[in-house]
Amino acid sequence: MPSLRISASSAPSYNVLGGRADAGLILICDHAENTLPAEYGSLGLPETELQRHIAYDIGAKGVVERLSALLDVPAVLSRFSRLLIDPNRGIDDPTLIMRLSDGAIVPGNRSLTPEEREKRIAQWFRPYHEAIDRVIDEARAHHPHPVLLSIHSFTEVWRGAIRPWQIGILWDADDRVAGPLIDTFVSEGDLLVGNNEPYSGKLKGDCMWTHGTQRGLPHALIELRQDLIRDEAGQKYWAQRIAGVMCKIRNRRGLAMKIGEDYPTQDVARGSLSGELGPI
Repeated sequence: MPSLRISASSAPSYNVLGGRADAGLILICDHAENTLPAEYGSLGLPETELQRHIAYDIGAKGVVERLSALLDVPAVLSRFSRLLIDPNRGIDDPTLIMRLSDGAIVPGNRSLTPEEREKRIAQWFRPYHEAIDRVIDEARAHHPHPVLLSIHSFTEVWRGAIRPWQIGILWDADDRVAGPLIDTFVSEGDLLVGNNEPYSGKLKGDCMWTHGTQRGLPHALIELRQDLIRDEAGQKYWAQRIAGVMCKIRNRRGLAMKIGEDYPTQDVARGSLSGELGPI
């Protein structure tokens, strides 16, 4: 008998990838695209700035799309640049709409009126979060506590400092997902795994706080170093590797994810990207 499914759907602010409603896992990608609505042009920035990490999480979208397909689980991805408005911030966060980001002044955000701020919240921020809520509600009709797994990426160098981690696991008070993820990635022996590095997961109002903490759902955020997922080969590799780890931990800590019964959970062959993983 075929599994009940969450259907694919899209709108200007989000894209939902379909998957099993009873899988017990939902993927989220807050900074999937560097797209800006036509009325905003480039927010006054040169095109080169829109290709940087300040506009989106490089490589994260490709990883999420592949991971969703591998595990047949639903995913919600944003369809607008974080420079327009950042869906991984609370409404009252001063970095919700950035006027200055990593040295780049954003002309289109410098003289932001209250009306324009509310317009961006209403047209882009809120519909994205409402889409996540709808997917969660559909999933909870078939699974009591679906896991929320958010995928982001981080720059390999920040303010002159090399970031040595290949992967980071961010979490706050609930370690039902983060604990097994950290333990499993560490046990594989070839990665430097960040525990709330290179960022802290303790950010009130962010996406995981809003949809995970506030709803009592198990959740974690994975950060992948951008030099490892800039191309399709890296995105495929990390999607496969994360899929394998999620299958390994699917029944730990009461997670009860119904994923990967037929997915091979042995280690992904690491030699294919050994030169790109960098020093441990």
